[in-house]
Amino acid sequence: MPIISVKNLSKVYPTGLRALNNINLDIESGEIFALLGPNGAGKTTLISIICGIATLSEGSVTVGGYDIDGDYRAARSLIGLVPQELHTDAFETVWATTTFSRGLFGKPKNPAHIEKVLRDLSLWDKKDSQIITLSGGMKRRVMIAKALSHEPKILFLDEPTAGVDVELRKGMWDVVRELRDSGVTIILTTHYLEEAEEMADRVGVIAKGELILTENKAALMQKLGKKQLTLYLQKPLDAIPAQLAAHNLELKAEGRDLVYTYDTKGERTGITALMNDLNAAGIRFKDLNTSQSSLEEIFVSLVHQPGEAAS
Repeated sequence: MPIISVKNLSKVYPTGLRALNNINLDIESGEIFALLGPNGAGKTTLISIICGIATLSEGSVTVGGYDIDGDYRAARSLIGLVPQELHTDAFETVWATTTFSRGLFGKPKNPAHIEKVLRDLSLWDKKDSQIITLSGGMKRRVMIAKALSHEPKILFLDEPTAGVDVELRKGMWDVVRELRDSGVTIILTTHYLEEAEEMADRVGVIAKGELILTENKAALMQKLGKKQLTLYLQKPLDAIPAQLAAHNLELKAEGRDLVYTYDTKGERTGITALMNDLNAAGIRFKDLNTSQSSLEEIFVSLVHQPGEAAS
């Protein structure tokens, strides 16, 4: 049974704005699920509803088998949430704020658990520091510590590394992987496509309030990934010769580069035929290079609508 099950979920505001439209999503226990989408797509609204912060207009959500309306306390106790905004009591110490968060869920005191969480997040040496004295990256870790204080089974990370430098970001990825390995289910929203590419088991893409696909990350990259073969020509071309028209080539770098895009899952790449036709046309190249489309390029192609700027 999925640890989170969202059925026919819609959110309509009194103004008539439909922020989410008929979302269906199952999240399995122990996976890292990345929710991708441009600003305003509905990512934070969806998380807020599952966490019981916002109300749904239509549909249902269960968390660990508990309905978020009928069994709110039981459902919410399974969830740790790290929001985008850094809401912390600036003058509290790291230890005090984390301990207090555990108490909010009615859990008995457990200093050993709080110590483990702080050590796992490299915060132990800061336990007596006031939060106001910490860096942005450390404050983000404190938010994760607070979210883990009551031993949740599910952790929501809403843009977890926004404003965090690259080195700290990679450290956060390690923390998230360790949490998943300990049995915590992770759902993250992110603008950093390399974050999803690096960490997620599955990817969901949300645009304009609709979930346009959910897919195993590796399968998505294989299914939608294109490879490009770039040929660096000995002599620039003004135009692609007619006898090469069937290969769907592009001229770049002022005619010095010839780019051939092919499907990674096709039975035949067509490269052999292309090479033969290039030879017949008398076109010589001095070097070549192949590259595979990244998750970012796939994402942009999915979300980008004709006539719009890519988000």
